[in-house]
Amino acid sequence: MGIKGLTKLLADNAPKAMKEQKFESYFGRKVAIDASMSIYQFLIVVGRIGTEMLTNEAGEVTSHLQGMFNRTIRLLESGLKPVYVFDGAPPDLKKQELAKRYSRREDATAGLDEAIQAGNKEDIEKFSKRTVKVTKQHNEDCKKLLRLMGVPVIEAPSEAEAQCAALCKADKVYAVASEDMDSLTFGAPRFLRHLMDPSSRKIPVMEFDISKVLEELNLTMDQFIDLCILCGCDYCDSIKGIGGQTALKLIRQHGSIESILENINRERYHIPDDWPYQEARRLFKEPLVCVDDEQLQIKWSAPDEEGLLNFLVTENGFNSDRVTKAKLPFFFNHFLYLYLYHFIYIIEYGFKYQAVEKIKASKNKGTQNRLESFFKPVASTSAPIKRKETNTKAAKGPVNKKAKGGASGRKK
Repeated sequence: MGIKGLTKLLADNAPKAMKEQKFESYFGRKVAIDASMSIYQFLIVVGRIGTEMLTNEAGEVTSHLQGMFNRTIRLLESGLKPVYVFDGAPPDLKKQELAKRYSRREDATAGLDEAIQAGNKEDIEKFSKRTVKVTKQHNEDCKKLLRLMGVPVIEAPSEAEAQCAALCKADKVYAVASEDMDSLTFGAPRFLRHLMDPSSRKIPVMEFDISKVLEELNLTMDQFIDLCILCGCDYCDSIKGIGGQTALKLIRQHGSIESILENINRERYHIPDDWPYQEARRLFKEPLVCVDDEQLQIKWSAPDEEGLLNFLVTENGFNSDRVTKAKLPFFFNHFLYLYLYHFIYIIEYGFKYQAVEKIKASKNKGTQNRLESFFKPVASTSAPIKRKETNTKAAKGPVNKKAKGGASGRKK
């Protein structure tokens, strides 16, 4: 769920903190991606017709693999360096929210059965998406695929978005990419929405800057966390009757949830019994994350072409032609170009010349640095140099007539 209504709240009250960017503008950037959110999107969208998902000949769902493979290639092709972060064990406080999600899926399953019996295509589409769940097997499949592609995978000790935010705060990545807005609540300096959308949708990436968010809202980070809890988060219920605008007004007026509770009209607003807002606040401020560089292993490597073919084609029934002609653009290190140039000729006998030319044209994408990385401000310690006068007609002063061949001298 993330933070309920936060996108609209920021659009209305902190518009300068969010800006539309072209996908290509993140060339050369390292980006931490919430893997589970991406997998969920793939299961809903990729190869889905009604209740049917993309499967192999054995009937096993492969939508997540197809989506992860194609979308990651698109990122790499554009010169981005993705780091996928997977969820670990959820905190105890989130189990209540997970139980609600399970209940909603059960209700959706019942609604789907009724829609199928009635032949209502619109309801079938609606309820089938609500029954989707990312399983442990889906996660393990994608971890294996990404590692074979040479893309770094991080297994968070708890919440993936908290780990993503920690990577960004430590300057190990430029930004966090997800669809849930609580990346900002975890303190991610920069947050990206729609980075993982299909290129066919042509939706610009929306970038949020947390420092500008706080500046425009005129809040501290602690107050922003309290605002998010009041709006509604995954860790506890919100106060009924308080939406985003009211929450912002109350935080600005009282400064904290404690002060709000002391002054709120309890007849108008119903406060949940045993409301664990303090524990929710602690989880946002001090989440369980990994900070050990040796454990994080953020390193891009050459793809394992044999392993990829075996995993996708042999184990999961992918069409070998589609795998080998997927423009495999792993442009992380300049030496990989030679490796790939050789690889594309031997991986499969049917590789077309056009694909080779595309790889040639893009060979340096992963190793080229962003322009600003070449320039660093240097303080000047010398006097400015005067431009040399080149217009001889405008030159003034005595001329050395003894100079042989001089401009004003003559031979005698």
